[in-house]
Amino acid sequence: MSDQIVIAAAALVAIGIVALAALRGWQGWLSLKERELDRAGRRPPPEIEGGAQLGAARIEIADLKERIRKLEAIASGVDL
Repeated sequence: MSDQIVIAAAALVAIGIVALAALRGWQGWLSLKERELDRAGRRPPPEIEGGAQLGAARIEIADLKERIRKLEAIASGVDL
């Protein structure tokens, strides 16, 4: 009976150590994600997917609109 108590106590201690290590890792992961969110919140988000800022994004959008207009003209048979 004494051996069973020692084994049970050792298993309980081992489970406690693993639980504490997992909790520590979880807290570290949460703090990492919190720092990433803080860092992402400070800089202005890119306006379009390419990562261009406000002025460059407007130029790119105007360029895309011009391309679309040319393609529509080609599709309808209008010569530019």
